[in-house]
Amino acid sequence: MAGTEVIPGHLYDVMSRQAWADGQARRTTGVVMEPLLLKLHMRVADVLGEAVVRGEYPVGTVLPGEMQLCDVLGVSRTAVREAVRGLVAKGLLESRPKRGTIVRHQMYWNHLDADVLRWRIETTDTATYIDKMFDLRRATEPEAAFLAACHARPEDLERMAAAYRAMTDAGSEDKAWIEADLAFHQSIYLATRNEFFWPIGHMLAISLQKMFSISARGHHRPRALVEHGDLLNAISEGKPELARAASLTLLGNAASDIDRIRIKGR
Repeated sequence: MAGTEVIPGHLYDVMSRQAWADGQARRTTGVVMEPLLLKLHMRVADVLGEAVVRGEYPVGTVLPGEMQLCDVLGVSRTAVREAVRGLVAKGLLESRPKRGTIVRHQMYWNHLDADVLRWRIETTDTATYIDKMFDLRRATEPEAAFLAACHARPEDLERMAAAYRAMTDAGSEDKAWIEADLAFHQSIYLATRNEFFWPIGHMLAISLQKMFSISARGHHRPRALVEHGDLLNAISEGKPELARAASLTLLGNAASDIDRIRIKGR
């Protein structure tokens, strides 16, 4: 039945670059797939999607035929069809009559999609990833803070304050700090009361995990807490210009912190 197959509780062969090209070479990942829980077509989509994002299939490339994919992956036509349909919906692929399934240009990919984000993070070198994330944050977060100071409702402020308290309570525990820090920044976008900012906040909650994991290794938390507190106060007091300035200060110091940690390790 379509979409109901699951991965068996054993190792699955996953195609290598050569296998994708000729349907003959195979390799074993050594990774045990989750039994019974993950639909097979989702796993197939994960393999295909990450290969496309990694660049194993450049823009304009025609993917191997359905039967070849079935043979190499050892899955049903239903699983392959469902996987390809999902990647088409994400903008990575398109189906053309008499030509097959073709990789689309990156400008058409849905970069806000959680899977596309994950594949991008997993396949992008750290330096490039960090630079692009800071470009995005500088372009959006100070303005989000400005709007939040103008439009935040009591429940928005409480959400932000709760995240700040969680940062304070985290102490030296990295996991708790990262989760609270992510929640704090996401709450700023939600507090804009602008639904076009909300997807950016959700996207950053996923894409910033790697960056925050790096920054968590530093010794700057006391200063970072003060900066987050200043930003929270500016938004809570309805001071948009001050909120924007506080956000810029926080981002500037965060960039310096990460550069220092990557060079010195702390």
